[in-house]
Amino acid sequence: MNIDLHCHSYFSDGKLSPQELLSEAHKNGATILALTDHDHIGGLEQARDNAVQYGINFINGVEISVTWRGRTIHIVGLNFKPSSEFVEILEKNRNGRIERLQKISDKLQKKAGFSGVYEGALALSNQADNVSRMHIAQFLINQGYVKNREEAFRKWLGDNKSCNCRIDWINLADAVSLICTHGGVAVIAHPARYKLSATALRNLIEEFINAGGIGIEVASSLHSLNERLNIALVAERYNLYASAGSDFHGYNDFNRTLGKTYELPPICRPIWDLF
Repeated sequence: MNIDLHCHSYFSDGKLSPQELLSEAHKNGATILALTDHDHIGGLEQARDNAVQYGINFINGVEISVTWRGRTIHIVGLNFKPSSEFVEILEKNRNGRIERLQKISDKLQKKAGFSGVYEGALALSNQADNVSRMHIAQFLINQGYVKNREEAFRKWLGDNKSCNCRIDWINLADAVSLICTHGGVAVIAHPARYKLSATALRNLIEEFINAGGIGIEVASSLHSLNERLNIALVAERYNLYASAGSDFHGYNDFNRTLGKTYELPPICRPIWDLF
C-alpha cells in the first residue's frame, strides 16, 4: 500500500531532509504522505512544496510525545492547520530533551564507560532542541559501542532500561485537544510498541476517545501480522479509524520502507478517507 502517514525528517530524529524524504517517497511510489516529526512542524512547508512537484497528496503531520499514567505514549496529529500557539506548545514539549541527553550521557559514562555521548549525539542532530535517543543510538553505533540501533535500545536506551531517563511531556488530553482544535485528527501511534496489558490499553483508548481522539495506527512497520490483526479488532470495537505508517527514519531502518505500508485488514475504516 503506497500510503504512509508516519515518517520523520531531520527536523526530529530522521536522517533525511524534507526534500530528500519526498524524493525517496516518490521513487517508492507513494501517493499519500504525512511528515510526522517528533514535536516539530518545521519541515512541513518544505515537504509540501516538494510533494506538489511529485504529485503526492501531502498531509500535515506531527508526532507528539505525551505522558500518560507515568508512561510515554506517542500521538500522531494529521491534517491540522498550524498556528503560533501550536508551535509554542510543541516548543515547550521539546525543552526537556537537552536535559535528558545530559542525564543519559552521564549514565552511559558511569555504567558502560561510553564517553563523548553528549557532544556526539548533538552533532548528529539537525535541531539541537529535538535531540533524541535515536541520535544517541546512532552515536553509539558510529563509535562501535553497539552493533545496531536495536542493541542500543535493548541494552541501554529503551524504556525502563538502566540508562534511559523519562521526560514529563504534555498530557494526553491536552495533546489531543491541541490537534483537534486546530482542525486535525488524533491517532494513537504504534500501540503494540507500548506492551500494555489489555486493561491498560482499554484505559488508554477510553481516555483518548474522551479527549476527542478518533484514530489508531494499525498498519505500522513496528507491528507483526498478529498485532495488526488484533489492533484492527480493537479499532472496530471502539469505532476508531485505522491509520498506516512506516515510521521511517532513514538509518537503514529494518523493515521500514518510506511511502509503503502493510495493507489494512478489511474490517478497518481508513483514516485517509477523511482527508
